[in-house]
Formats: sequence, C-alpha cells, structure tokens
Amino acid sequence: MRAVRLHGVRDLRVEEVAEPRPAAGEVLLRVEAVGVCGSDLHHYLEGAIGSTRAIEPFILGHEFAATVVEGGELPPGTLVAVDPNRACGACEWCHRGHGNLCPEVQFAGVPPYPGALAEYFVARPEELVPLPPGFDAASAALLEPLGVAIHALDLARLKPMASVAVLGAGPIGAFLLQVAKWSGAGSIIVVDPLAYRRELALEQGADAVADAPEGVREWTAGRGVDVVLEATTSPLGPQHAAEAVRVGGTLVLVGIPTGDQFALNASLVRRKGLTIKLSRRMGDVYARAIAMVQARKVTFEPIMSHHFELAQTPEAFALHADYRDGVMKSVIYPFGRD
Repeated sequence: MRAVRLHGVRDLRVEEVAEPRPAAGEVLLRVEAVGVCGSDLHHYLEGAIGSTRAIEPFILGHEFAATVVEGGELPPGTLVAVDPNRACGACEWCHRGHGNLCPEVQFAGVPPYPGALAEYFVARPEELVPLPPGFDAASAALLEPLGVAIHALDLARLKPMASVAVLGAGPIGAFLLQVAKWSGAGSIIVVDPLAYRRELALEQGADAVADAPEGVREWTAGRGVDVVLEATTSPLGPQHAAEAVRVGGTLVLVGIPTGDQFALNASLVRRKGLTIKLSRRMGDVYARAIAMVQARKVTFEPIMSHHFELAQTPEAFALHADYRDGVMKSVIYPFGRD
C-alpha cells in the first residue's frame, strides 16, 4: 500500500509499504480522510514532541476517518471515526476514567505506533465510532480535534456569562471558540498575530479580536478575563495567558510549545491565585462531538481550508509550516476525494 513516512525534519516521502495485518479481534480499515494536526507539524519541524522522537521512517496522522474492510461486527463499508488513543485499560488512570492520561497508551501517529497517513490501518472494535447519516469522511476526521476542544472546556468549568480569551486561532483555537460559545461564555476575545485567522474568528462569533495578548487587558479595561484557553505553539503562550486572566481566574493550557519548554512568572501566578490546568488529548467525548455537529453548534467548513491527495501530503505539510495561502486545516484523502 501507499503511505507517507517521515524520514527527518521536513522530509516526508510517499512510499510503498506492507499493508497492515489485523491481529485477532482487530478490524482492517480503509483510510478515507486524515486531518493535518499541529502535533504532526511538531514532528515534521522538530523531529519530536518532547521526549517522543521517531528513530526510523515513521507514518504520522491521528485525526482520521475510515471505512470498515473486514473484522468486527460492523458491516463492511461502514464509515467510522477512529479514536487514536489505545489506552491499556488496566492502569490506575484508566480505571479512574482518564484513558487520555494512560502511561501505557499506544497513540496512533506517535512513535513507535504508526499513524493513518496510509491507505489502510488496523484498530480494535472499541476504537471505532460509527457515524450517523449526514457525515462525510472529512467531517468524521475532524471529530478528534473537536473532541480536544470539548475536553478543554470540561476542564475550564466555564460559568454562565464568563468572559473568555482564546490565545491562538488555529484549528484548535477555532474549535475552542465555538465550543466556548455554546458552553455559556458571555463574551469571547480571540488573539492571533495572523489577520486571516482573526477575520475567521469574527465570522465564527468572537466578540473581539487582537493581534497581541495586550489586547485582552485593553478589552477588559485592565481586569482580565475569567478564563483563558491557550492554544498556541509559542513558549510564551502560557505566560501571556497568565497576564491576560483576572485575579482568581482559570487557565487551560492546550497548546504544545515549540521546543518543549515554557516559563511562568511565579509571583504573577501566585499573587493572582490562578487555577492552571493542562489539557492532554481528550476524554470519552465522541458522542458529544457528534451531537454538536448534528445540532449545528459547530461548523467545519471554514476550518477545512485545503484538501489534498495522498501524493500531495509533503506539499500540505510545507504549506502549514510556512502559514501560506490562508491555511487552517488540510485534509488528506488516501483514495481521493469523492
């Protein structure tokens, strides 16, 4: 089968590899659509995320939808979203219902576990989420990043009419904005240095936008917002979030900083008495993500800015790395787009 493998920084190659063979109890899937995620870009640009580094040619991709080929109880041809988080199910954290924090997790597209930028993939039946009528493959793939946003709002425990700042208006920031709106936020300001992303945020319902974090303080007359949802790749993002939030406010850090380091001014966060939470992946939220889409509480179309064939994947990643052509989210189609 064809697959896209990362050989080094900015070195993606479309190659022929062996088709995966399902083990007992697993399901063979035909991959229909894969979203390019910010974490994929960390591997592409840095060769790693934190201590996780690919040491050999590796297949990325964890936001994806597929159709069943064989195995399991779902009929062949069933469109499914695939949960990339294969938790062990036996550790203390899994038993507490926090499979996203499982230390033994096998996460698709994170070394050494191959991802979905390929024609075929294998998964366990419990990792498959059958889609109701009306979903196409691209929308099904984007349920995963939408789920990340839902999980972050769960952590925020947003109160009705609370003021919110979203730092970073990439795809995750765009979903955070939409989910915050429907979670009771009274007002939302979105901060991003890119003008086209700020424009999209206004189209999606932001009350205000700014090109720098100082705009949050100005917008609130110096008070700061109740909740900051930080979704940048900047090592300065968490510090900017701490400066933008009010005394006694809440930060939820969703972004992954370039270089795997960030710093917070200790006296600032202590004197403000901040609640700081770090969001890792998502919990069991697919059902709510599907319900939000069906109820038209979120829109995918403006976020899905670009579409590519599998052979064009290196072009798609280069586009994202350089922030060209108003890119938000690219979707890759291993068998072509219908």
